[in-house]
Formats: sequence, C-alpha cells, structure tokens
Amino acid sequence: MAKVDDLDLKLLSELKKDGSISIPLLAKKLNINASVLYSRIKRLIKKKMIKKFTIDIDESQLGFGVKAYVGINRDPKFKTEIHENLLEIPEIDRIIEVTGRFDLMVGALAEDLEQLHSIVVDKIGKIDGIQNTETFVELERTEKSPTYLSS
Repeated sequence: MAKVDDLDLKLLSELKKDGSISIPLLAKKLNINASVLYSRIKRLIKKKMIKKFTIDIDESQLGFGVKAYVGINRDPKFKTEIHENLLEIPEIDRIIEVTGRFDLMVGALAEDLEQLHSIVVDKIGKIDGIQNTETFVELERTEKSPTYLSS
C-alpha cells in the first residue's frame, strides 16, 4: 500500500467528486499553492494511485432508458469463451466476476425493456456455457463519492 497523507486523501476525495475541477479552484478549495497541488497530482499518477481521469455520461441523453444488471451462472469449463462472447455484445458496459449466488454480474444498457429482453434472451442466453440468468432493472440510482480519510 502506498504512503499517503491527509492532503493526498483530501485531494483524492475532491478529484473523485469532480475530476474536471481546475487546479486553481482545487488549490483554493484545499487551501494550498497550485504548484504544490500539481506536483501532488503528478506524484499520485506516477505511483499509479490515480489510474485515469474520466467522464460520467448521462446515458439517458443518448437514448438508453433502461439500465440493468444480469446475474449469470456459468459452466466453469467455458469461463474464457463466455467472457470473450460477452465482450462482443455492444450493449454490455461491464462484466464483474463476483462471489455469491452468481458467477458474474453484467451491466447492460438498452433503449427500452423490449431491447433489454432481446439482449438477455437472444444474446446473453445463447452463449454456450451460460447456465442461467437473472435480470435486475435499475429503477433509481443515488451515487456517492467516497471520502478518503486517514485513520
């Protein structure tokens, strides 16, 4: 585990909330010099503590009205092939191997429930080695950025 101090933790928390915040605004918010802040960010990137800066897209603005997670149980002999096939489905935005009653949770975006049905039945369900699925439609989402605090 990399060594971090309270300033690093505050910096990471603020960047997690808004990665597009300007250096001068963030420096003012954290009450430190902008050049110190810039060198801290560079150091955290070099240590691979900050892996990338990204954006959060409102998929509903792109016509994706339904977000869902599909729990999948699979035959372990087909693990690699199933993963490769799932990557080929354009509507899938994440594949997560999990513990619990499913082997995988797959995130899917669809225009509507009819398209989601087609994704689950006609695309995911026809992959060799998939034993069963259960679909969870997202009704509402509340996201919270973690606050990193030292102990």
